[in-house]
Amino acid sequence: MSDTPVDTNKRTWLIASTCAGAVGGVAVAVPFVSTFQPSEKAKAAGAAVEVDISALKPGEKMTVEWRGKPVWIVKRTPEQLESLNKTESQLADPKSERKPNEFTPVYARNQARSIKPEVFVAVGICTHLGCSPSDKFQTGAQPSLPDDWNGGFLCPCHGSTFDIAGRVFKNKPAPDNLEVPPHMYLSDTKLLIGEDKKA
Repeated sequence: MSDTPVDTNKRTWLIASTCAGAVGGVAVAVPFVSTFQPSEKAKAAGAAVEVDISALKPGEKMTVEWRGKPVWIVKRTPEQLESLNKTESQLADPKSERKPNEFTPVYARNQARSIKPEVFVAVGICTHLGCSPSDKFQTGAQPSLPDDWNGGFLCPCHGSTFDIAGRVFKNKPAPDNLEVPPHMYLSDTKLLIGEDKKA
């Protein structure tokens, strides 16, 4: 072991430059790390949406935007609710069991796929390739639909059909039912899309 004397000037210079480098590194890192925080616009895009459905009449649909997606709110008629019994045997996933956590919250795992039977809430995007299905609420024979059509939705891109609860019919390109987003009632006439009691 050598007894070489330590150069105190060199040691002071090394300590000072190391400290300066550390301070500089922190100064550069802080703005860089802050870019990972979501912007106000991004926060707003993911925020829940409050919707007043008091003016929605039976047989009507309204569309709101949530997270950049169209969300449909349909007030179903008693006849439309009754039609759900007629379509059961023709559906690919009548009980929404295929991807329940992804497409159907627990409170919507019923025949109507809703909290209140008359009000249906769904993301208006086909589960096949992301097209937006069209309303086909009128019953009976129509172009691209069967003669015994009970009303629902038709995706014009590749012909997938969904009943009035957004359940896909058998042997169609769409692999799953339409997504039911998280939602809850704030009152009898106000819905909150994007949050539910579990959130």
